[in-house]
Amino acid sequence: MEKKEKKITKKAATPKVAAKPKAKYIEAVGRRKTSVARVRVYPGNAKKGSYHIEVNGVSFDKYLPLSRHRATVCDPFKALDISFETTVAASGGGMSSQAEAIRHGIARAIVKHNPEYRSKIKALGYLRRDPRMVERKKFGSRKARRPQQWRKR
Repeated sequence: MEKKEKKITKKAATPKVAAKPKAKYIEAVGRRKTSVARVRVYPGNAKKGSYHIEVNGVSFDKYLPLSRHRATVCDPFKALDISFETTVAASGGGMSSQAEAIRHGIARAIVKHNPEYRSKIKALGYLRRDPRMVERKKFGSRKARRPQQWRKR
């Protein structure tokens, strides 16, 4: 019997396509309740009225399916009639909370970019962080404040 020789060929290593290096960006963090959004705004040649926002590697149209959440995210851009290319890393909380955290981060980044916009954005309340969180459950209680039920007999 003949032994078949196996030809061992090394596959050419295909270089992974790296994300295209983008221009200088402005980074800000937005928060609401337990949601945190790290926002990067790329000032440059974005068309007015067209919002290119990417949340966790997905277009924000797919990430935020409800139109009211998408409108919330775009509010700072609409108020100032500007638009920037934006990438976001959001985590924690629910969809509404993340949408408002993204709005908070975008507003902070815009103010870093141009401090003249601060008065208008602040008047709309987009720079205010919503600190409300769920109160923790205490031991000996059924909920945060609901005590155990007392029975006489």
